[in-house]
Amino acid sequence: MEVFRCPQNPIIKPDDIKPSREDFEVIGVFNPAVARFDNEVILLLRVAERPVSNKPGTVLAAVYDTAKAQVVLKEFSRKDSTVDFSDPRLIITPSQTYLTSISHLRLARSTDGIHFDIDDCPAIFPGSDYESFGIEDARITAVDSTYYISYVGVSAFGITTCLISTRDFKFFSRQGVIFCPDNKDVVIFPGRVRGNYYALHRPVSSLFKKHDIWISQSSDLVHWGNHRYLMGLRAKMWDEMKIGAGAVPFRIEDGWLEIYHGADQNNRYCLGALLLDADEPSKVLARSKVPILEPEAEYEQKGFFGNVVFSCGLLAEEEKLKIYYGAADATVCYAEIPLKDCLRTLDFSKADSH
Repeated sequence: MEVFRCPQNPIIKPDDIKPSREDFEVIGVFNPAVARFDNEVILLLRVAERPVSNKPGTVLAAVYDTAKAQVVLKEFSRKDSTVDFSDPRLIITPSQTYLTSISHLRLARSTDGIHFDIDDCPAIFPGSDYESFGIEDARITAVDSTYYISYVGVSAFGITTCLISTRDFKFFSRQGVIFCPDNKDVVIFPGRVRGNYYALHRPVSSLFKKHDIWISQSSDLVHWGNHRYLMGLRAKMWDEMKIGAGAVPFRIEDGWLEIYHGADQNNRYCLGALLLDADEPSKVLARSKVPILEPEAEYEQKGFFGNVVFSCGLLAEEEKLKIYYGAADATVCYAEIPLKDCLRTLDFSKADSH
C-alpha cells in the first residue's frame, strides 16, 4: 500500500487552538469533517477542552446548562471515596458519569489543504440537553447547495446523533436529534439513491455489546426509517472488535466507496474500505482484507489514546483519497492514498451483508 503522510504531520495540534475560555485548556484537536467551499478546504475540527482546576485535589467537569444557556463547572474532590477517577476521561459518581473534557466544533480554512487558518471561537457549540457533555466527530455531506453536518451529541441521556445545516459555514440551522441513543458514526450519502437518502450508522446494543454498521433511509434527511443491518465484525481480523462508518461515501465506477474504521482486541484503530452497490446501498459488495491506513508513525501511536487513526472526512480527487484524520485522539493529520491501491485491498468473496 502506497501511503503518503504529509511531512508536516501533525498539521494541526492543540497548541494551534485558542481555548474558548480563559479557564480552559485544549487537550486535543482531532477527527475533522472536511468539505470544499469557495475554493478552500474547510475543516470542522473536534476541539476537546478541559477546565483548569486551581485547587489541589479537585477535578472539574464542564457541563452545558440549558436553562442558563452556558457552560457551568462542577467540582469533585479526589478524597471522595464514592467517586471513581480511574479513567482520566471520566468522573464516575454513584448517580452520574461526567466527562473530564467537553468538545465543540471549530472551523479551519485552507487554500492548499495543509496550512490552515483556524477560527478563535467555536463554530458549533453545545446548545441543548442532548449536548450537555459536548459535541463530537462531525461529518459534512453536500446536497445541492446545502451542507448537512451530522455530529455526535453526548449527555446524561446517552450518545445521540444530531443534524445541522449551512449554506455558507457562517450561519447554521439545527435540525435536532436524528438518531436516538446509543448511536453514532452517522454518515449521510451525498444525494438521493432511487428517490431516497441513505445513511450509515452504528447503534450499540447494551445487552449484546454489538458494534455493527446499519443502514437507513429518509425522504427529508431528518426522519429516518427502514433501518437494516449492513455488516458486522470479522473474527481474527483488523476489524474484529469495533467498526463504524468514517468519511462520507462517494461514487466510483463500481459503486459507493466508504472508508470506515475498525478496531482489534488491542483497541488498535485502522481504516479500511467498503464497497456498496450503486443502486442498492444496503448490499455489500466487498471489504478490505487489510487496512489502507494503520497507526505506524509515532504521532499515531502515542497520544491521548494511542494506536489510533480515525477519519471523519476525505476528499476524493485526482484519483487519490486525500484523508484528514485524527491521530491518537490528539492531533489532525493528512495522508494521501492512490484510489487504485485502496481498491486492491477489497475482497469480493467474503462480503458480510443482510
